[in-house]
Amino acid sequence: MKRTRLFKGLGVAFVAAAGLAASVAVGSAATGGAAATTTTTTTVAAPTNTSQPTISGKAQDGQLLTANNGTWTGSPTSYAYAWQRCDSSGGGCSGIAGANSKQYTATAGDVGHTLRVTVTATNAGGSGSAASKPTGVVASSGSAPANTKLPSINGTPQQGSALTIDKGDWSGTAPITYDYTWQRCDKDGNNCVTFITHSSTATTYTLGSADVGHTMRVEVTGTNSHGTGYVYSKPTAVVAPPKSTQSASVIAVNDVSLPNRLVIDSVKFSPDPVTSRNTPITGRFHVSDSHGLSVQGALVFALGLPYGWTYNAAEQATDASGWVTLTIRPTRNMPLRRGDLVMFIRARKPGDSLLAGVSTRRLVQDGIR
Repeated sequence: MKRTRLFKGLGVAFVAAAGLAASVAVGSAATGGAAATTTTTTTVAAPTNTSQPTISGKAQDGQLLTANNGTWTGSPTSYAYAWQRCDSSGGGCSGIAGANSKQYTATAGDVGHTLRVTVTATNAGGSGSAASKPTGVVASSGSAPANTKLPSINGTPQQGSALTIDKGDWSGTAPITYDYTWQRCDKDGNNCVTFITHSSTATTYTLGSADVGHTMRVEVTGTNSHGTGYVYSKPTAVVAPPKSTQSASVIAVNDVSLPNRLVIDSVKFSPDPVTSRNTPITGRFHVSDSHGLSVQGALVFALGLPYGWTYNAAEQATDASGWVTLTIRPTRNMPLRRGDLVMFIRARKPGDSLLAGVSTRRLVQDGIR
């Protein structure tokens, strides 16, 4: 509704219309002078953020995140977005190239980082910007390798035979790479010692002399971009000597190597007790290794104590059953009274030092009456 007021003496017309800029015309009615016009325009303020932008969606590799604008004054007519990658604490942020849309898909490069978005609101009066709080640390969408079926060792556990490892079944994000660690264990599958470490090519191993009397097992390790998993196979049966050996329970002395040792595990004398200086004493000695396998070819020596009670017996090798027979002859110095003839027995590997290598020594007794 317009209102008009007329002031006659001045020749001034004032017209005001609600919601519009006002105009004032001033002139001389008497002289017919030209009218002067003044216009006043309202200024629009730039947007100001009153409620911080937020990010919705799951902070995980491959997941879609959406920027929510927050609340602004000044009725913004448009919004712009700039996504940033920050450290795990939400600091040290830097812009992500090309990430300038309302939505952003987290990538593998974001894993272990946090994300935030800066929203810029614009109207006729200008622009204002505000940043969201950072997301949680971006998680990986995959998984580390996990074994679902135990590895197994295929092949005959015997010296000279080849064993092959089947890695079993695994779950986890592809691609997965595998490596193999071979171990030599005791006959019960315990106290294992590694001799091949994390080799990606060692899927096959040929058994040697050092493996005889032991069991074998393999550690299989799977690795991908999300982590590492490992598992052990069950141990094999005890590794047997080579087929050329006369008995599966016998090992050649040349196949005995440290930490394996020789053991004199059984002794028999005849006569027992000794009752005459004129009757030779027959000594039977059995040699095995640390794993209980009979040893063929071990050199055995016997010496009576005190010195001078017997003649020295020549060193001899054990037979295919691990036994050796030595003849010990008494001297006239051996007393024929109740007591004992002590004997020093030594078994060694040919070529080894008398006091080193896999050799062993033992004191035994034959009664005298």
